[in-house]
Amino acid sequence: MNQNIQVPMSKETARQLHAGDYVYLSGTIYTARDAAHKRMKEALDRGESLPVDLNGIVIYYMGPSPAREGRPIGAAGPTTASRMDKYTPELLDLGMGAMIGKGKRSRSVIDAIIRNGAVYFAAVGGAGALLSKRILKSEVVAYDDLGTEAIRRLEIENFPVIVVVDSEGNNLYDTAAEKYAG
Repeated sequence: MNQNIQVPMSKETARQLHAGDYVYLSGTIYTARDAAHKRMKEALDRGESLPVDLNGIVIYYMGPSPAREGRPIGAAGPTTASRMDKYTPELLDLGMGAMIGKGKRSRSVIDAIIRNGAVYFAAVGGAGALLSKRILKSEVVAYDDLGTEAIRRLEIENFPVIVVVDSEGNNLYDTAAEKYAG
C-alpha cells in the first residue's frame, strides 16, 4: 500500500503503518549518524538536553556528500542502521518516532520500536543521488564540527521509504525471506 505522510508524525500515524508499506514522507526530518549519536548519548549521560526535540521526529541515518552548485545537498543515501543500535532504544524511549536507514536492526531496537509505537523505514541504498532530489532544504543544526556527521534539519517532499519494522514488530526482512525461501 502506498501512503503519503507528513513528518514529524504522531504515534497514531506510526501505528497505522505495516511492514511492507511504501511511504512518501514530506515535512521535516533530521540526520544523525554514529558520531552525532555518540554526542547525544554523552549529553544525556551528563544530564544535558539534546540539540533537537525528539518528540515524534524522524532521524535519517545519512551523511551527505558535498552539494553541487544550486542544490541544498549532495548525494543522500542511507547508512547501515545497525551502527546506531546501541543508542537507538534510549532515543526511542525519549520520544523519537521513526528512523530511516538500511539493513537489519537488533532485537533491543525492535523491542523499543514496539514499546514506543515507533517505526523503522528503509531507503534504497545506492540511490543517494536520486534521494537527494527529494530534499528541498538542508541546514546544520548541531555538531557542525562533525562535518558530514553533523545533525541536519532537512525539508523533504515525497521522500520514498519502505516500512521495514512496524509498531507491532513485524519485520519485512524476516517475512520477505520466509516468503521467497520456499
